[in-house]
Amino acid sequence: MAEAVAARPASTILLLRDGASEEIEVFMMVRHHEIEFSSGALVFPGGSVDPGDGEIIARPELYSGGEGGDAAELSFKIAAIRETFEESGILLARPRGSNDLVDAKRAASIAAENRVALSERKTTFLDVLTQASMVLALDELVPYARWITPEGMPKRFDTWFFLAAAPPEQLGAHDGRESTDSLWLSPREAIAGGESGRFKLPFPTTRNLIKLGKQPNVRAALDEARGKPVVTVMPVLTKLNGGRQLRISREAGYDGELFEI
Repeated sequence: MAEAVAARPASTILLLRDGASEEIEVFMMVRHHEIEFSSGALVFPGGSVDPGDGEIIARPELYSGGEGGDAAELSFKIAAIRETFEESGILLARPRGSNDLVDAKRAASIAAENRVALSERKTTFLDVLTQASMVLALDELVPYARWITPEGMPKRFDTWFFLAAAPPEQLGAHDGRESTDSLWLSPREAIAGGESGRFKLPFPTTRNLIKLGKQPNVRAALDEARGKPVVTVMPVLTKLNGGRQLRISREAGYDGELFEI
């Protein structure tokens, strides 16, 4: 029997805001159809942990809210903020010496100067933070879920999902490379789009949208998740009567345990 492919560490953020229609909204992106993983899918911004994230861990003056966290925990959080910035331009950071998140105008300026260079590996996130005098706001991230791709799959990820209130007036925009569209929408709208065929929704994304949709606003979502233990989910895939089923842990608190796919 072939050995299981190791799961690559990855992170994603559910950026939240209170919508005008009195529904919670989340920022999502449509992955480019030529991207190898989740091509064409509607997803939350995020990606793999990078070796450069470890270099930031070694510089505690570049982040706040990392007290008591080990290297693995810090790397997931730093990767989440870095990947979100690279993919959307939204920056969860504070100017050095300030208690407030960076304002939208300054964040947009930093993004305009650095996003392309980051994607082309011509600069590093550590250099961006240093030159812009920014401190990552790790304390804004609330652990929400952890999903590990089932064994037997050719590409596997160990992904942490974090919740965070979107920085005021930072609206985000897709980069046109890894993603081709970006939008704010309620979990209800996203799920309806998946059911109608408007959107392609990965299984974990759907489960987390359904879970998030139970919350009436951003504060309620963050309060409900804060301090709550995260149960790791690694779905088990089985074949039955010509179809396929995924089983997930009931203790993870989702909308069921067994799903037809």
